[in-house]
Amino acid sequence: MAEDPLPAASPLEHVLEFIRVLESGGGAADIRPFLSAEFVLTEAPHLLAPEGSTRTLAAVLAGADQSRDVVEDQQFTVRRTTCEGGRVVVEADWSATVLMDLRYWDRGETIRARTSSVFEVSNGVIVSQDSYDCYFR
Repeated sequence: MAEDPLPAASPLEHVLEFIRVLESGGGAADIRPFLSAEFVLTEAPHLLAPEGSTRTLAAVLAGADQSRDVVEDQQFTVRRTTCEGGRVVVEADWSATVLMDLRYWDRGETIRARTSSVFEVSNGVIVSQDSYDCYFR
């Protein structure tokens, strides 16, 4: 008797697993399976990007590999989630140890932010993320 295939992850489960991969220091190869070829990350203005930013999949993947030179020991404490259809909202506290001097932090310090992100998941992949990050100084 053949086993039934595992059910596909819900949009919320998919996003939470993506966050766990980021937290473990996942690079481009690790996060790529979670993201659509058309993935777009939009960041609202914040302390590190006063103008905000919009990045395509290629830029996000390049940034994932480069982030290993900037921070380590990332931690996400998920405070609250909401899921409606393919839209997932995650509110979390984020922290990491800085590996180089940045504008507001010195190497070895802990950087902290309160984050809210709105993900759109379709056909088992994340197609967009709108991120609202509030950094503590």
